[in-house]
Amino acid sequence: MLTARTATRVLIALNRWCYPLLLKVMFLLPPERIHHIVFVLLRAVGRFSLLSVPVAKLLAHHDPVLRSRVFGVDFPAPIGLAAGFDKTAGAVNTWGQIGFGFAEIGTITGRGQPGNPQPRLFRLPADRALINRMGFNNPGAHVAAEHLTEVRRGPVSVPIGANIGKTKVVPLDEAIDDYRLSAGLLGPLADFVVVNVSSPNTPGLRDLQAVDSLRPILAAVQSEVHVPVLVKIAPDLVDDDIDAVSDLAVELGLAGIVATNTTIGREGLRTPDADVREIGAGGLSGAPVADRSLSVLKRLYNRVGGKIAIVSVGGIETVDQAWERICAGADLLQVYTGFIYGGPLWLYELHAGLAERVRAGGFASVSDAVGSAATAQP
Repeated sequence: MLTARTATRVLIALNRWCYPLLLKVMFLLPPERIHHIVFVLLRAVGRFSLLSVPVAKLLAHHDPVLRSRVFGVDFPAPIGLAAGFDKTAGAVNTWGQIGFGFAEIGTITGRGQPGNPQPRLFRLPADRALINRMGFNNPGAHVAAEHLTEVRRGPVSVPIGANIGKTKVVPLDEAIDDYRLSAGLLGPLADFVVVNVSSPNTPGLRDLQAVDSLRPILAAVQSEVHVPVLVKIAPDLVDDDIDAVSDLAVELGLAGIVATNTTIGREGLRTPDADVREIGAGGLSGAPVADRSLSVLKRLYNRVGGKIAIVSVGGIETVDQAWERICAGADLLQVYTGFIYGGPLWLYELHAGLAERVRAGGFASVSDAVGSAATAQP
């Protein structure tokens, strides 16, 4: 009789052969169009037990050594879905079934907004990357809150974080109340809240990463919720600013830092310069962000490791990279672009590989490996 684990291994082999061909077909459609189609299919997995039960048996088996408790929340596995894929909180029952250890919905703003004009999502296949200038398109905090009230169906339920940002039409001097509104609506329904001040696609948003501007926003969000609060930072911050945000996070008693968001940099791309210039502004994600994201992680761990949690995101594609992030100090990991380029079985491979590394390293759990390879920086 074919066991679920054997069936998964067979599907992994098929995924390696077939998914690159499927990806080429999907890439014939505009990026947002195929994203919508895939999202509808994924949402169906979470809504109908006829789909969710067999999918969970194949994809959501997590080795016990991958379990961890971070900022008071239990995670069945360390790799989660980064914000940006589920912008409506419309598929919260799906992510656990397909193998994620947690998911972050959003970015959600206080008011619903359409985002920037299309086209606003672009593929860079040669770099296994994306450029987006979506502009926080989402239905708003009230609608997202309604979606979060839906019953968390099984068979696998995972922590859900709410990523909140500033509404575009809200002036910077009113940002505090805007964040407070979203936090008040979503905080009671989420397992943790992430304050996003680092997207490059909302005018002036990154200015809020300055400590003097960031302090009252974070304090306001903390006053509205009783769940862990984290802040998400950009990879483009200079080291002194990374240190300043880190110190502020510790001072305010934040649960952690999510590092990093997309970058406005375009260095070292294989995609022809003319094509990149034609795409224009936007945040770059995927493989090209990996080195900087790892560098920021190491600096954060050296500064605040053990005091607050660090969630590392940006360019993670392989088991080696995921394991390196954990050993460098990441308590949790997030992926998005790698999921698009890797396919539905890619996440299972990453988690299975991490479990092997945990045991091979002589660790009792993945938590014991966090920071095991970190070295003090000057």
